[in-house]
Amino acid sequence: MQPYSAKASKGFLRKKSLGQHFLKSAAYLRAIADAAHVEKGDYVLEIGPGEGALTKELLARGATVLAVEKDHRLIPMLEVAFTQEIKEGRLTVIEDDALRFDISSHLPNQAYKLVANIPYYITGALFRKFLSGNHQPTTLVFLVQKEVGERIAKEKKESILSLSVKVYGRVKYVKTVPRGAFSPPPDVDSAILSINDISKNNFDNATHEEKFFQLVKAGFAQKRKMLKKNISGILGAGTEARMHAAGIADTARAEDIPLEKWLKLSRT
Repeated sequence: MQPYSAKASKGFLRKKSLGQHFLKSAAYLRAIADAAHVEKGDYVLEIGPGEGALTKELLARGATVLAVEKDHRLIPMLEVAFTQEIKEGRLTVIEDDALRFDISSHLPNQAYKLVANIPYYITGALFRKFLSGNHQPTTLVFLVQKEVGERIAKEKKESILSLSVKVYGRVKYVKTVPRGAFSPPPDVDSAILSINDISKNNFDNATHEEKFFQLVKAGFAQKRKMLKKNISGILGAGTEARMHAAGIADTARAEDIPLEKWLKLSRT
């Protein structure tokens, strides 16, 4: 493997429109790979490899990496920095938008882990795409805005985002990453967030999954209103009885209801 060097990117101008903040700290790069338990023989999908700092760490652990990069200017830089790994078939670099990228066409029957330092503005969309997709990763580790990581993994109050993530796997707030660890530094601190044991086992079938999200979205449509009023349009006259069956009080609000009760409500 060729040594990663900042010299390769001398004069490279980051695009604000792509949310480019490249992680430079070796300690935090290792922490991301540790959080995903990357080891020899793993297949890893890396979104937004940038200049290849995290790519280098993943390859060093013996993983086979599929790197999807949207910025066409970075493709030749990655191809030069990892010429040998690409030749050996250990790294594949693809120019594409992660939100349009079809993992099934590249790893149709292969278990894989998803690891990425993602732009903040597409965090929710990427969670939705890969967690609810037909070919889910076994493990997902994202660098996200600290506030978002805390909202998903630490706060007692639920949100559409926290429930949409927790329903597919075990969520853990791994570590805070200070803004100074990036180049250029973002305006806020970040967090390493991991999701393990990803599956759709919480759902009985596709209809149950659809009903769950329909109820959650309706429940949070007007946060200040009680849940009963928000979801009565879906459940009709039986709303109160179904809430009682799921162990939900008449006066409950959406943010106070844990995942388990949402699942019961959507199942009834």
